[in-house]
Amino acid sequence: MNMKTLTAAFLTLCLSVPTAFASNDAKEQERVKDAGVVMKEILNIPDDIPQDLLDKAECIVVLPSVKKGAFGVGGSYGRGIMICRGGEHYTGPWGAPALYALEGVSIGFQLGGQATDFVLLVMNAKGARSLLSSKVKLGADASAAAGPKGRTAEGATDVVMNAEILSYSRNKGLFAGISLEGSTLRSDGSANEKLYGRKLSAKEIIVEHKVGVPASAHQLVSLLQSKSPRNKSEAKSLQ
Repeated sequence: MNMKTLTAAFLTLCLSVPTAFASNDAKEQERVKDAGVVMKEILNIPDDIPQDLLDKAECIVVLPSVKKGAFGVGGSYGRGIMICRGGEHYTGPWGAPALYALEGVSIGFQLGGQATDFVLLVMNAKGARSLLSSKVKLGADASAAAGPKGRTAEGATDVVMNAEILSYSRNKGLFAGISLEGSTLRSDGSANEKLYGRKLSAKEIIVEHKVGVPASAHQLVSLLQSKSPRNKSEAKSLQ
């Protein structure tokens, strides 16, 4: 092989590398964008997530388009993101998202034939720390309940108000609180690596701020910063 041929081959390789990386994280970027769209649509529903609960959430998990057919062995599987307020006590602005996966047999029985969107509010620092450090089984490792709807959470039961995680679903245009007890949430490590270009734990992304907010998350971060700029949780829940 002569020098001219080697040079041409090298240039072809160099040009193809960015394309490979771009296509490698396309799905992950789409997940983040879809999460922003879902959150925007849900927050525009008249009878949506109560504002006082949104203002007390440390983190939010958004799982767009979970389908009944998206089953692995032993249950259904949904992919999405978790996004948290910044700072040690979750009192800062909303930061970069980490990619998460929701797994569990119980979801399969609740889904219809169409895609279902899930939104989970993480209501205290203990719940957030659990999700950032390990795989969490809802209802066992973290208390969970179906979230109330409406302008405020007045009238919600003690079970709901004391839950670490409140969950909602949207299917066929219907928005409602839904129990996801028995399902598990975990950081999606390989997806985070594809999105950010290097291996990162959810804690490194969300708490240690080792990466900036990707362009695909700008809509979501801007929306949450506009709708709930300040954490209004009681100080003791942030410990």
